[in-house]
Amino acid sequence: MIHHTAIISPTAQLPRDIEIGPYCIIGGDVTLGSGCHLTHHVSLQGPSTFGKNNLFHPFCSIGNKTQDLKYSAEPTFLEVGDHNEFREFVTVNRGTGPNEKTIIGSHNLFLTYSHVAHDCQVGNHCIFSNNGTLAGHVIVEDHVIISGLAAVHQFCRLGQHSLIGGCTKIVKDVPPFMIADGNPAEVRAVNEIGLQRREFTEDQIQTIRKAHRCFYDPKLNTSQALQALADEFSGSAHVQTLIDFVKSSQRGVIR
Repeated sequence: MIHHTAIISPTAQLPRDIEIGPYCIIGGDVTLGSGCHLTHHVSLQGPSTFGKNNLFHPFCSIGNKTQDLKYSAEPTFLEVGDHNEFREFVTVNRGTGPNEKTIIGSHNLFLTYSHVAHDCQVGNHCIFSNNGTLAGHVIVEDHVIISGLAAVHQFCRLGQHSLIGGCTKIVKDVPPFMIADGNPAEVRAVNEIGLQRREFTEDQIQTIRKAHRCFYDPKLNTSQALQALADEFSGSAHVQTLIDFVKSSQRGVIR
């Protein structure tokens, strides 16, 4: 099911069950998985690979070259998993350096005008609200929600199950399970509603809530807070996730 107005490169690889609507453009070295659907006026550029059952809405532009000024036309890549939905005017860029990749997982929803820049890594089950924007080299872990008009500085990380408030400016790493909001961003609370929706138990949420109070105790510096977490919550895998995230941070975490 390919509309006669679509323009498709001879080097694109398409399955038999794909649906391509009017005025779509598929560039060279684009590989699409089974069940993908391009509504109309969609632009896919390569080298890019897409898994199965991805849905592309009008005027999204996925796989174009990086906007990084260092780029000098070397081959760079985009890899996208399965069951993602890209709404109108979403943009996703390939990597910058030779053979570098932008990587997007599966089951993500990108709302209108959201942007994923070069060399980013987006996990699974994430939601980007309208105009949610990532600069280059950002890592977004699983089950993250980025609210409308939020912007993330390059090289930052957003921990799993975190929530970024609307119009928020992120310049440091956001720890897992937390809500970050404001300009500059502050960690406001535990993302309890999100954890409940993902079937965390009440005991697990209560433990994370206590760990939040411990880590953000104003009387403790970061090293002291990490030691307090290790001492008090040694049996919690979720708190250990928080500890490991903070210890591995390159930009520092929001405290």
